[in-house]
This record gives sequence, C-alpha cells and structure tokens, in this order.
Amino acid sequence: MSRKITICGSTGSIGRNTVDLIARAPDRYQVVALTAGSNVELLARQARLLRAGVAVIGDAGRYDDLKQALAGTGIECAAGAEAVAEAGARPADWVMSAIIGAAGLPPGLAALRQGATLALANKESLVAAGPLILAEARRHSARILPVDSEHSAVFQALTGEDIAAVERVIITASGGPFRDWTAAQLATATPAQASDHPNWDMGARITIDSASMFNKAMEIIETHEFFGIDPDRIEVLVHPQSLVHALVGFCDGALMAHVGPADMRHAIGYALNWPRRAPLPVERLDLARIATLSFEPPDPCRFPALRLAREVMAAGGLSGAAFNAAKETALDLFVEGQLGFTAMASLVETVLDRLSAETRLGGAEFSLDDVLHIDTSARTLARRLGEGKGLGNK
Repeated sequence: MSRKITICGSTGSIGRNTVDLIARAPDRYQVVALTAGSNVELLARQARLLRAGVAVIGDAGRYDDLKQALAGTGIECAAGAEAVAEAGARPADWVMSAIIGAAGLPPGLAALRQGATLALANKESLVAAGPLILAEARRHSARILPVDSEHSAVFQALTGEDIAAVERVIITASGGPFRDWTAAQLATATPAQASDHPNWDMGARITIDSASMFNKAMEIIETHEFFGIDPDRIEVLVHPQSLVHALVGFCDGALMAHVGPADMRHAIGYALNWPRRAPLPVERLDLARIATLSFEPPDPCRFPALRLAREVMAAGGLSGAAFNAAKETALDLFVEGQLGFTAMASLVETVLDRLSAETRLGGAEFSLDDVLHIDTSARTLARRLGEGKGLGNK
C-alpha cells in the first residue's frame, strides 16, 4: 500500500531533495499535497511529476498563474497562507515541514493534529514554539522526526540508547564561508559572499545563516527542545569537512559519531524510511581518501549568535520566538543592503533586550497567539531599528 505524503515547502532545497527521493519510487507514495511560496513554475512541474492531489502557492496573487500552469491535469489548485495550513491538515501518513521561517508553524501544527508523522526541517518551529509543537504531538499521538542533518545524526546515535546515559551532545558547524575571516573582514562581508557555502548546496537564506552561525544558534535551541538535553551539555565544534554531523557522549566516556556525506538526502531519506533504512542515492565515503577530519572550537567573539542562543534558552518562554523573528528580519535587512553582516547579531541582541524590558518573554506557558504576537512585535521593532538606527548598517 502506498504511503500518503505531503511536502510543505517543496520548491526549497529540502523540498527539492524530498521530491527527488519520492520521484525515484513513485509506486511507493501517493502525494497528497505540495506547497510553495511563490515559485509557480517549479511547483507546477513537481505537481505534474508526482501527480499531486493539490498544489498550493503561498503567494495568493499567483493563483491564476498556478491554475493556468496545471490546466488539464486534474490537479487541484489553491493559494494563500490559509490554504498552505489546510494542506498540512489533509490526511497523510508523512508530512515534510520544509517551509523556511515562522510561516512553517501553522501547517506543521495542522499535520500533527491529524496524527501524521512530521518530518521537521523547519528550525523555527522548535525555536519559536518548541513546547507547543511537542505538546501537540503528544496530544494526537503524532511523531516528529528531525531532518536537520545534525539532529538526524543525534537521533540516529541515540537509537537503542538510554537518554539518561547521555553526558553531552556535540553538534558540528562547517564554519561556512567565513570560518577564517577576521572581525574586520566580517564587517564588510556582502550577501553574495555569505551565500557561497563551501560544502552544502542550500538556499541563500540558510547559507547566510550558516555564515553568521545563526543557523547553529538555532540548532542549539532545537537540540535542547527536541531531545530535552540541558543547555550546558550541548556543545558546538567547527568541523570544516562537514562529514561528522553530530556526536553523542555517554556516561562511560564513549562518543558515538554520525559520519556521512554533505547531502541532505541522507537525513531526508532516513526520516522518509524510518524505522527502517533503505538504499539512498548518496555518495559512499572513502575515508582513506579523505584522510583527515579536523575540529576546532568556534570563536564566540566573531560569532556572537551562539552566545545569544544560550541566553535565549536561559530566559525561556517566548524568547525563542523573539529571537527567531529578529534574526529573520536582520537577515532581510542584510540582503537588502541596509544592515552590515556583523550588525545582524547586534540588532537581534538589541531587540531581545528591548522586548525583555517591555514584555514578559519568560514563563513556561504560552499559546500560539502569544507566539504570533511576539513574532510580529519583534519583526516590527527589528525593522524600525535596522532601517533607522546606527547599528553599522551603512
């Protein structure tokens, strides 16, 4: 019997790799829904290829373009944020959550509410609303499988292990394109330079987050939320080869490392086939040819995002939602040329400080409405500060 599959964010890098794997075994899957932000042309091609039940474009203004692109196929078309969330609510066995940003939260929650297995590649869900996401999964007996390469690696290393025996979790960072840059060089980095990752083929926004280490900051928070690991037992190591994705240290001194190619189809394929392993079209590593795997600590002065992540975890509550929203807005301003590369962290820190003084960000209990309110407040404040204040933006 074929499995019912939905891909939220099918035209991004994670979505395209998911489509690639499903297209290789079409008889095994029935694609319920595909969603995308604004790339009508690619979404229509994917919908035709996978014979999707419905194709949804987030940009409501492009509905007519999508309908025309799929004319005569019998594939249902829809558009707008509500339609994207509704796609996540359609009955499916497995839902890929690959929408970048807080926009991925509503369809992810909708998928959990109908009991689907949620393959979570959307970092923002756990960072902004981890307790809500995990509680919703428990309430509906739904399962969440991590798709980030680091969290998939930790998940695999913990298979069959007692979480109480874990002493530490080490997630790795490639260091991105600026691993060896000085602070002075970082201050002049351009969006084009920050978008050129040495190892991974990812979207521009994720690659820039990698360059600033905001990506790794988000992953520290994700590790804490998903696995329940105390923040002081989560470590980060810079690993330029990007082959060791994470390590788990146990109370007997053993370190369990996950080693694999820099290819997101591995983590996606693991989640797609879990609890079994299946052959995947990824490189088989030749360790003798690779010869050397190197590690070094990250520089907290050049990459303050890592410190901010720990402050967010210490504060708890809605701090993660504010952190994520400010980070996304700072990235927008950097791409627009209104904010310098190193000013992104300064802006995020300022927003967190301001909101902490004005609003009660801490506290264990909060609702989705609270998350969305803080998200809007943080974005508005970050945009106002970034566009008009002296944060190194010019």
